[in-house]
Amino acid sequence: MSISPFNIIEPTVISFSGGRTSAYMLWRVLEANGGKLPDEAIVVFANTGKEHNATLQFVKDCETNWNIKINWVEFENNDTGFKVVDFDTASRHGEPFELVIKKYNKLPNPAQRWCTGILKIRTIHKYIKSLGWEHSEQDNNDFVGIRYDEARRSAKMNICKTPLVAAKIVKQDIFNFWASQSFDLQLPIINGEAVGGNCDLCFLKSMPKIVSLIRQEPERALWWAKMENLIMPIAGNSAHRFRQDRPSYQQFIDNNVNQYNLFNDEDIPCFCGD
Repeated sequence: MSISPFNIIEPTVISFSGGRTSAYMLWRVLEANGGKLPDEAIVVFANTGKEHNATLQFVKDCETNWNIKINWVEFENNDTGFKVVDFDTASRHGEPFELVIKKYNKLPNPAQRWCTGILKIRTIHKYIKSLGWEHSEQDNNDFVGIRYDEARRSAKMNICKTPLVAAKIVKQDIFNFWASQSFDLQLPIINGEAVGGNCDLCFLKSMPKIVSLIRQEPERALWWAKMENLIMPIAGNSAHRFRQDRPSYQQFIDNNVNQYNLFNDEDIPCFCGD
């Protein structure tokens, strides 16, 4: 009899992005291990401060409905490199992300997506190390919520880290599962579909999604514009923006978003997860 890829028999860090896919992965781990989290596993959610509040509520709902412990952490610019938070104390205005931007005096962009590496991967790693775990950022005993139909994201990853890939779980499987549950992630809806990705106006989202999200809640763009305006004077030129191939976030605010040509660009995969 084959062993389930969700079965845990050694110390394993379950990286929970706060999205439906990683939550489904977590549920499969519980299912494969007698309905509870194995002693050898720890679940960690790294909050960037730019997650939609619905994401934070969803993480809390998973804790409550499945009776498990999810460890909430955030980047902190101090000797430890992180701080422990919870639903009530978690940042909701981009504070951890802003700390990183100010520390390095630069913005991430599609070619250099270091935000995930620092705010999530490295922050989780430092937290795990603080608990006395023998852990590295390349550890194969980490579970990451990447599906079988996300070939570009999973191509360079060890299959041991991606149990959903091993189980050949695709997007429709995730939809079917959550349609049968008593709770779900309540992210904004665009064209009848929930917006994927947890970072509210992530520069990796397509321009049509960015524009639609700003139309729904114009105040969403304020933090992103603030960060571009913060770095631009330091850099001295407009190259220090999140994206060069579209208007700045300040331009989205200053001008009516309806004027922009919503060319057919696509989302860029991000390891922040779904």
